[in-house]
Amino acid sequence: MFKTVSSLIATSVLALAASGVQAEKLSIAATPVPHAELLEFVKPRLAKEGVELDIKVFTDYVQPNLQVFEKNLDANFFQHKPYLDTFNKDRGTNLVPVGAVHVEPFGAYSKKVKAVADLKDGATIAIPNDPSNAGRSLVLLQKQGLLKLKDPSNILATARDVAENPRKFRFRELEAATLPRVLADVDLALINTNYALEAGLSPTQDALFIEDKDSPYANLLVTRPDNKDAPAVKKLIQALQSAETKAFIEEKYKGAVVPAF
Repeated sequence: MFKTVSSLIATSVLALAASGVQAEKLSIAATPVPHAELLEFVKPRLAKEGVELDIKVFTDYVQPNLQVFEKNLDANFFQHKPYLDTFNKDRGTNLVPVGAVHVEPFGAYSKKVKAVADLKDGATIAIPNDPSNAGRSLVLLQKQGLLKLKDPSNILATARDVAENPRKFRFRELEAATLPRVLADVDLALINTNYALEAGLSPTQDALFIEDKDSPYANLLVTRPDNKDAPAVKKLIQALQSAETKAFIEEKYKGAVVPAF
């Protein structure tokens, strides 16, 4: 498969060179799974269209935005709009979405219990420490009847916004990327699907509970305002939102990642 993809890219680049067309380079930051995998999938198509995709893999949620804002990279692909809005507000950036690609239904995982009913009073629950994903976690916990928030619609809720916690659960707010590694140390962890997949977890099989497929947290292609209408960026979002990519998502991730277009 790798040789086939490499051959396609090489053939496309040579064809462009022969015709006197200079391939345009587009650098994009992405987290490994599924974002970088989706970019690798569309890379041969973009090469045929004169765009050389340079994928930079990151394992955190901060640097991809900073690198694009500081014009070190052209775009990124890893986040949903609530996170982007919060980041822009907190960091004074002005990054903009280009288009939605997929949803990663958020799930709850445990190595200590097999069902929600098995959670003991005083159990420790780990959630992401970034505002948008913390709120997302707490809303999901509320839907399971495990707590009540002061404002059930507050997507930026934190543990301080829990109005009722009758079973006295303790919350640990940790960096999202570390959550799979602390599963053995907590009773339950709410984990972003990309990090769950990287850790070998299957959201559709291993999660005790998971968001519905109609989750509003669609992952976006993001760039700067001055770059939003660039031809290469337009070609990339068209490729990511193509019927071929949709079929690839459905076949490869089998419900753990859901097309949003």
